[in-house]
Amino acid sequence: MPSQALAIGQFAKAPHNASRSPCPVVNALANHGYIERSGRKIYMEDLNASLRHVGMSSLLGSVFAIPTYFEFQNPHTEYRKKPVGTFERVWALIKNPYVFFDYFGCWKADQTIEGRKYLNLVDLASHGAIEHDISLTRRDVDQEEGNNDPQKDLIKQMIDSSSDKNNLTVEDLGKFIKARIQQQLKDNPGLVYGPAEHQVNCGQVALMMGCFGDGKTIPISYVKAIFQDERLPIKEGWTKRSWWRSMGLLEFFGAVRAMTTAVGVKF
Repeated sequence: MPSQALAIGQFAKAPHNASRSPCPVVNALANHGYIERSGRKIYMEDLNASLRHVGMSSLLGSVFAIPTYFEFQNPHTEYRKKPVGTFERVWALIKNPYVFFDYFGCWKADQTIEGRKYLNLVDLASHGAIEHDISLTRRDVDQEEGNNDPQKDLIKQMIDSSSDKNNLTVEDLGKFIKARIQQQLKDNPGLVYGPAEHQVNCGQVALMMGCFGDGKTIPISYVKAIFQDERLPIKEGWTKRSWWRSMGLLEFFGAVRAMTTAVGVKF
C-alpha cells in the first residue's frame, strides 16, 4: 500500500530504500507513520513527539530525542580538539541543559533545510554516540554484519533466554547481556564497552521493560513484534501508558539501576 494512503498509526513494512536505525522501537515508530515512513529528514520536534506514542513522558522522551541533534563527534578524531574549559561548559549547560547529553549527537553539519536540522534514521547508527557495541540484536560496528541491521540469530538467542518461555524478565535479560559481553570479548578484538556504554545499554533495555512491560517482565509476543517485525505490539494486546502514568525520569533511573544490578558486571 502506498505510504500516502496509510493512516498515522497504521503499520506497514519499511518502504524500499527506507532509512532505518539500530533501534527497533524508533524503526517501529516510522513503520507506524509517527515519523516519516521513509526514515529520512526527521525533524527534532517530530522525533521528540513520536516517543510519547510508546508511553514515555515528554521530559524523558526529550532527554533521548533532543541531544541526538547535537553534532556528531567522531570518537576517533575528537581527542584532537582543544578541551572545553569549565566556565564554557557550565555556561553552555545554563543556556541549554541538554548539552549534558551532547555525546548522543548524531547530526551532521550539512543536514539542514531552511535552517532546521534533520536526521536520517541511519544516522542513529553513528558509532560512539547513542549507538554502542554489544547491542541486544545488532553486531558491533567492526564486525562484518555491521551495527545497524537486526541479526536473526541474536533475536532468537534473546527470546530463548526466557526462563518460562512466555515472558522475558529483568533477570533473563541481565543474563543475556552478560552472555553477549562474554561472546563479544571473543568475537570483536576492537570492542569498546565500558561503564558509559553499559549504562546506555541498560537504559535502553529499561525503557523497553517500562514502556512495553510492567517494569519487571515483558511478554515474548511483544518482544517478537518489536524485534522481528519492528512493529508496536498492539494486536498482541499492548496499550500505550496513559499520559498521567507515562514513564518518567525517576522511574527510568530506578529501572536502569535494577537492570545494571541484574547484569552484575563490574568495571
